This record gives sequence, C-alpha cells and structure tokens, in this order.
Amino acid sequence: MLPLVNLRIAVRDGLAYISEEPDVVEAEVFASANTNLTLRLNFTSHIPCNGVEEPKSIDSHGLSVRAVFQTRRGARAGIGSEASDLSPGGVARALEKARMAAVRDPDFDCLPRPSLQSPTLFEYHDPTLVRIRNSKLLAHGWDVLRQGLDAFQSSESLLAALERFRAAQPEGDAQAQLADLGLILGGDVVMLLERMAVASTSMPEPQTDESTMIMSFATAMVEEMNAKGSGWSVCTHLSNFNPGAAAAAARRAIGSMDGQRTASGSYKVVLGPQPVAELLEWILLPGLYLESFHADASLFMRKFGQQIVSENLSLYDDGSAPRLAGSKSITDEGLPTGRTDLIENGRLVGLLADYYNYRRTMNAPRNWDKLGVVPATVERGILPRNGFRAGNGGGRDFAAGVSTVPTNLVIEGGEEVNREELLRRVGDGIYIGRIWYTYPVNGFTSGDFSGTVVGDSYLIRDGRLAEPIRPNTLRMNDNILRVFNSILGIGSARTGTVRWSSDQVTWAPEIAVNGFQLEEIAGYMDEVY
Repeated sequence: MLPLVNLRIAVRDGLAYISEEPDVVEAEVFASANTNLTLRLNFTSHIPCNGVEEPKSIDSHGLSVRAVFQTRRGARAGIGSEASDLSPGGVARALEKARMAAVRDPDFDCLPRPSLQSPTLFEYHDPTLVRIRNSKLLAHGWDVLRQGLDAFQSSESLLAALERFRAAQPEGDAQAQLADLGLILGGDVVMLLERMAVASTSMPEPQTDESTMIMSFATAMVEEMNAKGSGWSVCTHLSNFNPGAAAAAARRAIGSMDGQRTASGSYKVVLGPQPVAELLEWILLPGLYLESFHADASLFMRKFGQQIVSENLSLYDDGSAPRLAGSKSITDEGLPTGRTDLIENGRLVGLLADYYNYRRTMNAPRNWDKLGVVPATVERGILPRNGFRAGNGGGRDFAAGVSTVPTNLVIEGGEEVNREELLRRVGDGIYIGRIWYTYPVNGFTSGDFSGTVVGDSYLIRDGRLAEPIRPNTLRMNDNILRVFNSILGIGSARTGTVRWSSDQVTWAPEIAVNGFQLEEIAGYMDEVY
C-alpha cells in the first residue's frame, strides 16, 4: 500500500502545477490509496469444500482533479481522474479530462472553503493492518470458522434433530451423521485500509487521513430443518476483533430449526439491530440528506424543527467519535468531520450535507421554502461534515464524485430499557431478527416500504421468545413514519451493524413497536395442495 507521504506530495505538487494554468480559477487535487483484504468462509458439511478460501486482495490508488475554468462563455466546473499514476503526467491528464468535462452549473458557488472548526480525531487507525501477512489473515478466518463449527458440534438441540432425522430414514440408513442435516457456514472477513490526501486553492496545505475497518459477516444454515441464522461484527483494530460471527450465526440457525408459519396481521414486534439499521438506511435516511430537500424528494419537506417521529427517538451521525468504526478525521473535501444531530427527541434538527449542497441551499432564492425555516438560522445543523468519495465495496475512491455519505449513525432513546423489558412490553407478538430486500414503494416521499423476514425471528409469548418463525414466510408492508411513531421502547444495548453494500456503520438498538404490518408469503406446497 502506498505510503501516506506519497499522496501528500502528489496533491501538493499537483496543485502547484495546476496553479500555473491560465484558465484555472480554482482547483482541488485529491489522491487516495485503498487496500481490501477479504477471506471467504465456505463450509458445507455435505459437499467437499475448503472451509476458508484463499485471501483476496484489491489494491488501488490514483488521483482526481476538480477545477473551475474561465471560458468565453463564463465559468465552467469539471472533474477528471487518473488511475495508478500520481506523477505530474497523471495530474496533467486528470486536469485535461476535467477541462473536457467542464459544464456550467448555476447552483455551483465555489470549491470548499476552510472551516472554522478543526479536526479532533488523530491516529485512530490500526497500523498493524498495513503489515498483516497472509498467514495471519488466514488464522483470523479459521478462528471465525472454527467457532462456528464448535457451536454446531456442541449443540444438544442439533443432536436431537439428528436423532429425529435418523428415525425418519428408510431402514438401513440409520447411520446418518450431522453432515446429512446439511450444515452450511458462509460469509466473509473483510479488512479495509484507506489513505487519502487533498489540497485546493483555498486550502493549499495538504490535508491527510488514514483509517481502518475490520468486518465479519456469517450466515449459517441447517438445510434439512429449513433453518437459517446470521452474525456479524465490526471494529477498527485487530486487537478488538470479535471472531464470534459464525458461532452466533450457527446458534441462531439451531434456534430457528422447525420454524413455523405465522398468519398475516398487525403485530407488536421487537425489531433487532439488523432490521433497525436496514429500515433506517434504506427508508428513513434518504429523507435526511440536504440534497433530498433541494430535489423535493424528502419525507420531511418544510418540517425542519418539527416533530416527525416518536419523542423517545434520537438519531445523530458522528464521524469524529474516536471508538466507532465508521469514523474519519476529515472528509474527502478536506473539512473536519463531526457530530450532526438529525433527530432530537423526535424533532428534525439536522441534515447530512456535502459542501456543494450546503452552499446551494444557503444561496438559493426562497431558500426557506424547502426546509420550512431560513437555512442561516439553523446553519449548525446542515454544515458539510459528510462529503466523501465512496468506493464500491468500501474505500475512499479517487475516481468517484463527492456525495453525502454517513459515517456512524447512532440511535438513542429518551428512555432505554433492556431486552427483557422490551419483550414484556410486547407481551404477545414477534421478534424480527433479520430482513432483506427492503425497499421503498410508492416513492421515497411516501414512507411506504416492503421487505422479507429472512431469519433469526421468533414468536413472543407472555413476554418471552417462543417458537422460531420459518425463514422467508413473512413480508413487511408498512410505513416508516407510522412505525417510528409507534415505538413501545428502545433497547439500551447498541450493536455496530453494517448493511450489505453500505458505506457507514449504524449503531442500532432493538426497538419495540406497535401495529407492525406483516403478510404471510405462500409456500410452494401451500399453492399445490
């Protein structure tokens, strides 16, 4: 991986080169280097497998130029990038691409200007990841897998299921083994290393940042029992890495054996951390971007400062928190990260923004008409703390444009209770542990959503978890505002949760809600018979 000093020199020298161009009004040079180390877990008891596949690594580096050009038709802004070349020649080619792509944008004001605030996060990454060897990486993968296999092998419930399976076999097949139940453990261990540097006409001193993140995801299945479970973890340092994702997945799969169907209806439910994160990020969060207000595409048009969800719910994004895995010291625009309160006791008090959307909101005519308040009066709540160049699969991508990207989304309750109290408040209902294919319906501004309950879910009887629910037999059809205005309780424990293809970490508690709409999904055998 390229040293940070190489990136610093590249943006410094690149800016000096561009400053000599007579048609350049202002410019920004951004350089990044990323390493993605991935181990694929692939254990199948009944099919030959390797258990842990060989490590995969993706390394990338390059630079980009954002520039404003003075032309005979007025100012034009453009962006261009060059991969794997930090030399002056690479800068020149990126600049020429930016010049060719330059367009007039009436909403464009200027490239980012220095902030009155300063970064507060320093040396927060794990330097040992840069030097990790393949053997060490493999050892972590095997540790995760072994713990999952131990959970399978030590389970009395699984042994009892095996006895039932043996009894159901034709005569002569009584020697069935655990392998015949179809045990599966799959997933990934991913280690991300990110380095970046940026310098601009208004901020000529190069700003640099370096961050690390370690994630593990696991799914376990007992195929003959139609059971599925999941587990995950996220952290910044190897010393804090939790290898228990596969073990948690195996235990949840075992607990889901012999799951039953449940009828359609309106239920009291407890949403686990993964469903909370999924609903927040896919359905609610797009309405909390400043750019969504500019496009009249937010659930909360003209509701800034008003009550939008239960007063028991608060939500903020904080990229400067020293112990949270999604933290960065500075944005990819060279500005300090920080905390943006989005919802405070149910009231809309802030929005996530990059510099471009911040400036066009502040400068727009009739700018109070979108938020419902004059932006200057709530400026602290819309400062550009979230302008990043998100790469596909993680990393800070030199070739990507700047967009609004969350860092650490933290959900808090005005009153927080433990799981036992949440279950007691539900009484009889459903615990939803994992969902997927969650998406908005009827447009983002409606708040309507749908999705499938895919695992880790149970009936709740008399305030206790009871029979498991069979995966893929319930579909959610509800409205996010109705859900978050019907909160019965918010859990006191938060779990770092990374959604598939996500660029942020959500620190999500369990949340109990009333009147959650669920519909039974017809199975193949139900349709036939």
